[in-house]
Amino acid sequence: MKRLRIEISGIVQGVGFRPFVFTLAERFGIAGYVTNTSRGVLIEAEGLKSDAFVEALRSEAPPLSQILSLSVADIPPQGDGAFRIVESRDEGSFTHISPDVAVCDDCLREMRDPHDRRYRYPFINCTNCGPRFTITRRVPYDRPNTTMARFPLCGQCSAEYHDPRNRRFHAQPNACPVCGPQVVFESTGGFSSAEQADPIASARDVLRAGGIVAVKGLGGFHLCCDATNPSAVEELRKRKRRRNKPFALMTAALDDIRSHCIVSDQEAALLTDRRRPIVLLRKRPECSLPAALAPGNATFGFMLPYTPIHHLLFENGSRAFSVLVMTSANLSEEPIVIDNDEARERLAGLADAFLLHNRDIFMRADDSVVRVVNGSPRFIRRARGYAPEAIDLGEEAPDLLAAGGEVKNTFAITKGRYAIVSQHIGDMENYETLSFFEEALANLRQVYRAEPRAIAYDLHPGYLASQWALRQCEASGATCLGVQHHHAHIASVMAEHALDGPVVGIALDGTGYGTDGTIWGSEFLCCRGTEFERYGHFSYLALPGGEQAIRECWRISVALVQMTYGANDCMEILDQVGFLSRYGERQLRQILHLAAVRQFSPVSCGAGRYFDALSALIGACSSNTYEGEAAIALESLLPLDASYDPGIVYPYAVDESSPVVIDFGPLVRSVVADLSEGVSNALISLRFHNTIVHVIRAMAHRLASRLATRTIALSGGVFQNAYLLSQAETVLTADGFCVVTNRALPQNDACVSLGQIRLLAKTVKHL
Repeated sequence: MKRLRIEISGIVQGVGFRPFVFTLAERFGIAGYVTNTSRGVLIEAEGLKSDAFVEALRSEAPPLSQILSLSVADIPPQGDGAFRIVESRDEGSFTHISPDVAVCDDCLREMRDPHDRRYRYPFINCTNCGPRFTITRRVPYDRPNTTMARFPLCGQCSAEYHDPRNRRFHAQPNACPVCGPQVVFESTGGFSSAEQADPIASARDVLRAGGIVAVKGLGGFHLCCDATNPSAVEELRKRKRRRNKPFALMTAALDDIRSHCIVSDQEAALLTDRRRPIVLLRKRPECSLPAALAPGNATFGFMLPYTPIHHLLFENGSRAFSVLVMTSANLSEEPIVIDNDEARERLAGLADAFLLHNRDIFMRADDSVVRVVNGSPRFIRRARGYAPEAIDLGEEAPDLLAAGGEVKNTFAITKGRYAIVSQHIGDMENYETLSFFEEALANLRQVYRAEPRAIAYDLHPGYLASQWALRQCEASGATCLGVQHHHAHIASVMAEHALDGPVVGIALDGTGYGTDGTIWGSEFLCCRGTEFERYGHFSYLALPGGEQAIRECWRISVALVQMTYGANDCMEILDQVGFLSRYGERQLRQILHLAAVRQFSPVSCGAGRYFDALSALIGACSSNTYEGEAAIALESLLPLDASYDPGIVYPYAVDESSPVVIDFGPLVRSVVADLSEGVSNALISLRFHNTIVHVIRAMAHRLASRLATRTIALSGGVFQNAYLLSQAETVLTADGFCVVTNRALPQNDACVSLGQIRLLAKTVKHL
């Protein structure tokens, strides 16, 4: 007979871990106890089969749990007669929080059963499903520490909550119609006749009539309309001031999605995963959904219902809708709305009605967006269902903070050996997003009890996040570390894969402030430890009007033509490709003049700007109404079965300077020739994409030889182009390289904070 003290850290609270331990203890005849602590789960196990009990803890853990560490120590036996679940302990440390989980099949069966006491109850949940991260105010994860604290349990719910053999044992959001949150319907006036006793039925009536409903969900509000109604979709675009950016879509069943999109086995697994992300899927050619849902885009973003409210919206005896728009409820570039009063005020001009409830949301969390590349999921946006899963840095670090970048911002904090990267914050270009940044940081600091003593930030002096970080350092006296943007991209990959180098880093994106004060974005780097060397990049090109050129990317095309052909022949070429008739001679000459004035036309070597320029040059997309629109339009031209062929590329030149410069002048001349000869845009796009793959391959071989390494790290927003990433990975892997990319985070600027905090952790260790 012996007694073991077992400490477990990881995602072990709110996932049915204690009842699992209790059941195991009964099975193995173990006495002692289990409790939640602020560090995880603590078990004292006494019995003849205690070793087998420990082995079962490891091998049979609940599916929602994630054991990151399990330590065992012998302690003196105490002669306990039974096994107990005892009250949680707050030990002043932290534990990992479970992300939110979609409603499970058991709860759905009960919700649909007319004889069940939770029949059609919109907040049904159990230990295996429901809200976690979005309602957690502090740890340990107990009901008083969540936004459910205001709802005292009724007798029946309390009996479930305290019964270790019940599926709802210590399910912190446990509730029923008697004691739990409630849904209410409010109309703004236009659809007042739709008011019914059932709030969800009222909302359904508004949607059927072509109206727009603001629906409060798990991590915030959605704006919802019937996706098969073209006028409703257009009206939502008009009200939300969202000209072309695709809307997220929701259907009740996987087969409904298959009728509109091509769905692989891996994509089907993602769609039905308990985290329920939005999955980007290739449209079927015969798809009949309105084009306005995703203009100029070959994909739709679909998700399945993940809350009881979603399921009830679709269910009305028979199927109420085939497809609903389910887009984040906000004005363009503002954070998602989470509060009822905030919704009434900020969404009044957007929604015809509100479906509200009184369970507070503590953590805002947009829907996560994922796509499958080479059979593996890759994040576009990481938030609900995945945040705040921690990333192991491999060694202990003090409490640190990384402020992230400007676009698609996330921040990161450290606790022990883990980096916790925030949910998607958004573009840091207004006061509202900065307020969300500060709110989310305050929340995570409180939950994880983090007191950062050093802060990392992006070098760009104009970034709001960087300015904020520098102010914090000045006010608190904390250590500050500026990190070059593309170095942070590659460092994030190295952090995910526990690499210290040497690594060939290839970072392709739109904009990043260089150490020389210019705009980088096509970086071929030699990375080792905390150091990097810039080995090569694409040619610089002018951005006439600066930020205006990124929005009106035809301007970059004009500058690229001028750079390639010179001032004398430029106008003739612009006429040849149709720009003269499209934009007029006067405007073109103004842009050409502007391109020569560095004060108003900074230069950039950003790979994203080349995608923009080519897309506009061939007429695929001349303006970016949202980030990446022109590049997406260019990618959407590619045939479904396209693949890299070294014989289907454009020429380019290499300037053997230091750093090496890739000159795409020959490519531009070839594209203009193809346009004059009537070559299809699809083939031009394929040749262009293949040329970029060709450059990546050639530069990878150069740098790998220089560094004597076979490891290639790819990162940056341009690699969210599925074709480019899939072909680059395939070709480099076939060449014998070990290719690593961001997997736990998006490859866009959402990964920058992880790279920053990794470099900061390694730097402060040596201070």
